[in-house]
Amino acid sequence: MTYIEAAKNRAKEYLSGKNQIMLAIESSCDETAAAVLRGGREILSMSVHSQIGIHRKYGGVVPEIASRSHVERIGDVVNSALSEAGLTLGNVGAVAVTYGPGLAGALLVGISYAKGLCMAQRLPLVGVNHIAGHIAANYLTHPTLEPPFVCLVASGGHSDIVLVKRYNEFELIGKTRDDAAGEAFDKAARALGLPYPGGPELEVLAHLGNSRAYAFRSEFNARPTLEFSFSGIKTELINVMHIAKQRNEEVSRADVAASFQRAVVEILAEKAVLAAKLTGVSALALAGGVSANLSLRETMRSRAKQEDIAFFAPDTRLCTDNAAMIACAGHHALLTGRLDDLSLNVEPGLGL
Repeated sequence: MTYIEAAKNRAKEYLSGKNQIMLAIESSCDETAAAVLRGGREILSMSVHSQIGIHRKYGGVVPEIASRSHVERIGDVVNSALSEAGLTLGNVGAVAVTYGPGLAGALLVGISYAKGLCMAQRLPLVGVNHIAGHIAANYLTHPTLEPPFVCLVASGGHSDIVLVKRYNEFELIGKTRDDAAGEAFDKAARALGLPYPGGPELEVLAHLGNSRAYAFRSEFNARPTLEFSFSGIKTELINVMHIAKQRNEEVSRADVAASFQRAVVEILAEKAVLAAKLTGVSALALAGGVSANLSLRETMRSRAKQEDIAFFAPDTRLCTDNAAMIACAGHHALLTGRLDDLSLNVEPGLGL
């Protein structure tokens, strides 16, 4: 029996509910992660190795170093996830893996390892879109959440407004014209002299400042559309810091950080709530690394409540890159018939 024939038989077992244990691998950027789920929503284990310490001295992720670290860590991370779940590879019913978007070399490590596991055990292989994974993180926190709903995906590489029609059917209805929200936070943090990763550091500093000290805004974002931009307000912040330096004046970095955070948060919240109103859905979700920002969560919750729209956000441990969200998305993909073979390849620029 060929691999694909055996994998199809194992997939049928999974679909019948006989063995719905999903092992997932995520290696799209600078976290090596593995997780085990039962039935698509019950997390049995999560294992993550972060590379923040490795990349901090470079001020950002170095792709070659990230790939090398994935190679060094992936075996231990997968074994840790299985051990924590009290299982062995023989207990697994299917394997899900991120195949894009992300860094090509980093993705290749995860896919190659997943293929090896599937080949060894004749397991079904399911390729998962990283963005679909972030959206699926909400299902793990909110068991009652079901499509359709609007989801704002805000991360270091993406700021998209997505209409989730079904578990595996998405429509991109809005997005940033330039920097992603996380990217804007990181660049602003760098201008303020904060260490990498800048987003969380900027949020901490913002709590100490006056968010009304500076009016960072742009006419483009005031338009009643689902497109937005962060380049203008980012440039304003950089100019504030440069002018102060040239004049040898003291500037409250906390005030600058707080004002910039307020500007970004208000843009995201306004556009996301507008999207929910225009599409007529009754639920709005938040996902991605920036979804851990407390100001964004509370602002979106408040704006959604004003419009009588239910608001959902993932548990903070599921906001950053992790494999539990990939397992959840993989589960729903397999249920709708997705089954990949060993020719699955990386797609760094993959869209929804």
